[in-house]
Formats: sequence, C-alpha cells, structure tokens
Amino acid sequence: MPVASPSRVIIENVRPEVDSGRFPIKRTVGEPIQVTADIFADGHDVLAAVVRYREAGEDTWREVPLVHTGHDHWEGCFSLHVLGRGEYTLEAWIDRFASWKRELRKKVDAGQDVHSELLEGAAWVRQTADRAPAAVAERLRHIADLLASGRDRQERIHAAMDERLAEWMAHYAERGSLVRYDRVLPVMVEPVLARFGAWYEMFPRSASPVPGRAATLREAEWRLPAIAAMGFDVLYLPPIHPIGRSFRKGPNNSLTAGPNDPGSPWAIGAAEGGHRAIHPDLGTLDDFAHFVAAARQAGLEIALDLAFQCSPDHPYVREHPEWFRHRPDGTIKYAENPPKKYQDIYPLDFECAAWRALQDELIDVVLFWIARGVSVFRVDNPHTKPFRFWERLIREVKERHPSTIFLSEAFTRPKVMRYLAKCGFSQSYTYFTWRNTKHELTEYFTELMHSPAREYMRPNLFANTPDILHEFLQFGGRPAFQIRLILAATLGATYGIYGPAFELCEHRAIPGTEEYLDSEKYQIRYWDLDQPHNLCGLITRINRIRRENPALQSDWSLHFVPNDNDKLLSYIKSTPDRSNMLLTVVSLDPHHTQSGWIHVPVERLGLPWEEPYQVHDLLTDERFLWNGSTNFVKLDPHQLPAHVFRIRRRIRSERDFDYFE
Repeated sequence: MPVASPSRVIIENVRPEVDSGRFPIKRTVGEPIQVTADIFADGHDVLAAVVRYREAGEDTWREVPLVHTGHDHWEGCFSLHVLGRGEYTLEAWIDRFASWKRELRKKVDAGQDVHSELLEGAAWVRQTADRAPAAVAERLRHIADLLASGRDRQERIHAAMDERLAEWMAHYAERGSLVRYDRVLPVMVEPVLARFGAWYEMFPRSASPVPGRAATLREAEWRLPAIAAMGFDVLYLPPIHPIGRSFRKGPNNSLTAGPNDPGSPWAIGAAEGGHRAIHPDLGTLDDFAHFVAAARQAGLEIALDLAFQCSPDHPYVREHPEWFRHRPDGTIKYAENPPKKYQDIYPLDFECAAWRALQDELIDVVLFWIARGVSVFRVDNPHTKPFRFWERLIREVKERHPSTIFLSEAFTRPKVMRYLAKCGFSQSYTYFTWRNTKHELTEYFTELMHSPAREYMRPNLFANTPDILHEFLQFGGRPAFQIRLILAATLGATYGIYGPAFELCEHRAIPGTEEYLDSEKYQIRYWDLDQPHNLCGLITRINRIRRENPALQSDWSLHFVPNDNDKLLSYIKSTPDRSNMLLTVVSLDPHHTQSGWIHVPVERLGLPWEEPYQVHDLLTDERFLWNGSTNFVKLDPHQLPAHVFRIRRRIRSERDFDYFE
C-alpha cells in the first residue's frame, strides 16, 4: 500500500490560544469566538481551511470555513452554546478543484485551448460523485459527462464555472494534502453572568431594620427587593459562618474585643461549626435556603465568600491538626503580613503530608454550598494558596456544575493575577481602585481589554470594598462616588460596589489608611438608607442603561477617544454592527467644573462628515446635535460629573421628515 506524502500545508500563529492550549480561553454561552491563523503552502495552489469544534459532551465535530483575508492570513468565527469545556482545532488542505478552476479561468481569459483542462476537471468531478449522496452524485456525474463531451466549448466552460458545482465540490471533494493543527484547543463556556453583571456586597448582620442589634438572614431579606430594584444581579455576602472567640478583634481592628463585639467574619470557625455551618446569630441552614430562594425570586444570585482559613476555635484545628503548620514549640502559626498580625486566623498548610485529604475536604465544602443553591463564589486571597489546588478545585466543580462562577480576590502581582485566571477563575479583581488619572486609566484599561490576557482574564471592577476606601473617595465628596460609579459601570461589563457604604457615600477612614473608620468587618453598623444624599437613583439609572445597551455588556469594544483636557476621560463602546454606540465622558475632578473638546472618530463609527448626528445623554435624557469630529462638553461635578451619550444616526424618512436612530 503506498505511503501518503507529507502534507504541504502549514498552519501557524493560531489565535486565540493560551499557553499552547495548556489553559482554555473563556467565553460565555453564544459569545463569538473569532479564530485567526496564518495558513500557506509551497507553490500557487488554492487552499481551503476550516475551524472544527464541538460542544462539551459531544463526540461529533462540526466545522465552519475559514476565509482568506490576504497575506496568508485566515479568519473564521463560531460560537458554543453548551456550558462546560468545549474545544476546537483547525484543518487546511490543497483545494485541487478550486486550483483547477482558477487555472482554467486564466487560460480561458488568455484565449488558450482548454480541452485537456476540461477533461481533467471531469475526472475530479466524477471522483467526487462517488463520495456524495445519491441526489448530488447524479448531478455531478451529469456535469462530468458534459465537461468530457464534445459539446459546445462555452457551454462546457459555463458548467465548469457554475457556483453550485463549486459548492458541491467544496463539500464533498477529497481534501488533498490535509493537515490538522497539532493541538486541540480548549474553551471554557460559562453563563452570561460571568461576562456581564452588577454585584452588590452586603454584610447581612448589619441589615437590621432596627438600630442597635444584628439582623438574622430572615430579617435581612427586607433588603433584597431594593437591591434588585437598583439593578444588581449578584448579592455577595461576606462569610456567614460561626466566628472564633480566641483573639477576636474589636472595633477598628483593635486587639481587645468586648463581650458583645461580633468579631471579623473572616475568622471562621467556632464550637458551633466551621465552613459548613451558619453563624447562630444569622440563623440556620433552613434560614439560608429561604434567603437564597427569596433572592432568586427578586432576580438576584447569591455569591458566597470562600475564605479557606480558620480561627483557632475551628473544628479543623481539633480534628485535623495535621492540616496546619506548627512552630517548634508546638503552637500553630497564625497569619501575618508584617507589620500586621492576624492572631485570630490560622492559615491552612497546603504542603502538609495530608494535602490530598485537605484538598478533598475543601472541594466538598464548595459542593456543599452548591447543593444549597449557591452558584457564585468570591474567593478570598486565592494567591496565598497553591495554583494547582485552584486548578483542580475549579475543574472538578465545573465538571459537575458548569454554571458555577468563581471570582478571584487577588490584589497581588500582575503575573500571579493572570495565572489564577488561567487556572479557571471566571473573573478577577483588578487595580481599578488605584487608577484615578487619565493616563493611569487609559493605560490600564487598554492593557485589560486589548492584550492577549483578555482571552482568559475577565475584570470585575469593584468601586470600593470593605478593605479599600481609596483617598479619592475619602476627600472627593459625593461627586467622587458618582465618578467612580460611572467609570466602573461603563468601562467594564462587570462591576461591583460594597454597600450601603457606597450609595451613602461613606468616606470616613482611619487617618492615613484605606481602612473604613468603624468598619463593618469588626462591628455591626446601622445604615440610614433614606439619607437625602444617597446615590440609589443614579445607581438605578446606570444599571438600567447597562441593561438596555448591549454595547456596555462586553469589554472588548472599549476605545478611548482623545480630548484636550487631562481631567476628562472619554471613550466609546459599540456593538459589532454599530447599531448601539455609546460615548462616555467623565470628569476626573470631583471639585471643579471641567470642559474640553472631544474628538469623535466619525469614520470609525460610520457617521457622515457632512450631516449632524444626535447624542442622547442617557443620564439626564438631554439630546444634542453634533457635527463632525470635534465637539464641546462641560461638566460640573456638583450637578453631574459625566455624560453617557447614545450616538444616533440621522435617518431620512420617505415622509419628508428626519429622525435619529
């Protein structure tokens, strides 16, 4: 039997691809996957190429064609609609029929004899008929007979050039010199909520409608309709487990706690239980189930904090001392970040001899809460645990529950953040909090949205957290909170706030730090939600704008546009077909009025130079007519420090009046 010759076709520079296929790219259900590659061969033959793909759980491959766009560059697009781990690869081959057809056309145009070429084509078509279904095979044999016949030359050439013949040959002809890309590339398909959503963080114990006492989960349910009405999708709860009493921290992280001080929820574990238990003051597991059901009824998913650490009173300390690192004197080493000491927290030792049993237990903890209705987890300090552990945990959980979403809370080095994202985290906290100038924001978001890391790392832009009250919010007043809200909600498809501190513009900090004064981490707070300066109206408005405008529901279309004022940030987001285009202009100065000329990329947006277009401010409902690429804006932070403009083209009506769409 003859040995097939090596393929002449080369496939290289395939994108997207993460570490040669070691890690999956990430997409949400139905989200396009644009594939590009360089494909070529020696000589001048015509090539053909496809993307082959299959959904999670499928055995059969599907395919879509790649299109040659010039200079040996090929592009194609497909999407996956089943949650879980899909995959794709590329195939390319010499398209011998297309090569023959191109040569035939050249000779016909040159007036040369093509009798031999038509006979050659007839052989190709007849060979392909043997591979085609009966109905198509009959048509192909008829065409082959015509090409090989002595009938009129023009009739035979016309038959050879018929587009239906080209389609049949492309579909059924043997793929000569076929080569398949040497890797099958994985895709993690996740729910849309992994790409687009608004998060609200709340301490349930501080949600009492009555000042002076802690709330139970049942009592905290009264907040759910209002949070949903503001347009949030996810309600994130800090740890709800029993809190240790040993070395319990007092108000403002003091080392001495009073008898009634509740302690930090992150000091997990007490006599009442550990990571599978509910703090008795909050209620029972049944109460938690009721809370989850009430949240779902309001349209909210519950995100639970996953903090794999223990108080000295955690049952693990007594039952599994081998899971902790011991000092030479026999005591367990508590957490430290010099000069800070966390005597109320014991880290788990992932390098202990019993590491496998420890990992199994922690995976079971996640599955325990999934069984009780939790589908979203915010993971505390994942960068302090092994990468391989997270890779295993997320893989095994998603194999059973592919709709689960994991948010990485890792304010750490960029490469560590990116590697955690590769390990499977659906979303990542970012450095957004510390990016406040025009240059900082432009540089950082260009990196987030337009570097290769975007294939696997999705940003979640929290405007504040219980740990971080940036000085911009401490000293900028109410306008500073408005600025950071609008930036977070429009720069990124996913963002969050820690409330009610944010909507009430809580700006009091321990001097010289980013720590809240009287932080909820260490004491119960009562929040007067009816204060006249609250931002609930603006939050509701911006979340409605996000839901009504698809341009804000993804990250990758972000494009910064120039202006002549360093205190103004301006940027555009649009859908691929430009049916929805938004221009956001935000003042970065919470104290003074700022103005400037915005340079709109009219050609990029498909707007005519010679006709006006309308910009509709979705925050105020005001409408303006602009012309050309340069237009003026003025923002007073004490009124509203931003515009979110919907750009509308002028449409000429057959009824002699114009409108904007």
